[in-house]
Amino acid sequence: MLSKALIPLLALVLSAYAVPPVAKRATCNGGRTASDSRCCVWYDVLDDIQAPDGLFRGGQCHDEARESLRLSFHDAIGFSPALEKQGLFGGGGADGSIMAHSDVELAFAANAGVDEIVEMQRRAALRHNVSFGDFVQFAGAVGVSNCLGGPRLQFLAGRSNVSRAAPDGLIPSPIAGVDSILDRMADAGFSADEVVDLLASHSVAAQEHLDASILGSPFDSTPSTFDAQFFVETLLNGTAYPGDSSGFAEEKSPLAGEFRLTSDAELARDSRTACEWQSFVSAYKSLMVNKFEAAMAKMAVLGQDVNTLIDCSDVIPEPKAALPNVAKLPAGKTLEDIEASCAESPFPTLSADSGSSPVCPWER
Repeated sequence: MLSKALIPLLALVLSAYAVPPVAKRATCNGGRTASDSRCCVWYDVLDDIQAPDGLFRGGQCHDEARESLRLSFHDAIGFSPALEKQGLFGGGGADGSIMAHSDVELAFAANAGVDEIVEMQRRAALRHNVSFGDFVQFAGAVGVSNCLGGPRLQFLAGRSNVSRAAPDGLIPSPIAGVDSILDRMADAGFSADEVVDLLASHSVAAQEHLDASILGSPFDSTPSTFDAQFFVETLLNGTAYPGDSSGFAEEKSPLAGEFRLTSDAELARDSRTACEWQSFVSAYKSLMVNKFEAAMAKMAVLGQDVNTLIDCSDVIPEPKAALPNVAKLPAGKTLEDIEASCAESPFPTLSADSGSSPVCPWER
């Protein structure tokens, strides 16, 4: 017979090996589940914006998806601790102010062209009675998940709908120069490497308002796939402008129909950012996607108290995997066309596509 003194000890030992209870998930519309019942409304928002007649037209990686990702950055980067130290308002970060105070912020030169996506998103946010700050970040995360090989971004909900207009001048200009861009991003809390990590968004980006002769011209040859082609093609020697002439913040590009931003060209070749840039060429999934997810998670909560937000990331769709996962040189290009700028390691050996040199697609 066990001693009475040993019974409490035995109970303690057994409890240490007990299986922890499984957290109960909330049941939402359509039988879907979420970690918190307050996340259920986001399934309704998801159904709305992914519908065939919704914001993303049946879940496409299209103009609205790209513009939504761009908007998530333009709203969040309105955040400056340096201004606060001077006794000035430094912006509320990812607070939806670009939508709440569109009469002010859409007049900023850096926000040219985002007026349409702001109004499209505003209508959806009002339909579902969610905050503008939450909606902007949710739409950006869902939009990029529609791109082949895209990331699955973290989404935290619960931002207040109370905000003030952000100050002008906080969105980095593509012609500002590397020093200015890195200083601005450092003020917001981002390292030089993290600036490059965020620029993975340009793998599915296109210009709409910089060169009117080629509206919708992409930044790489695979604008619907979240891959490393952008990081390869930005390092290729530029040979011609894709439009009628050079546009604002435009450099010569290596492929017909491809647009190259001045800031991308400079960051790809600057000693402070060149090695991070090059690292993504041969490590798409293990580096580029993971680092982009981490940098965007940081961006999406600028100015917010994360302890008051709810993790609703399980509502974000799982993106389809991209094939192949290794970048290639475009047909007709060789490693001699690469302007490698990382002094620490040689540019990786890449195979080239066969056939004729590609013409990048764009929408007129």
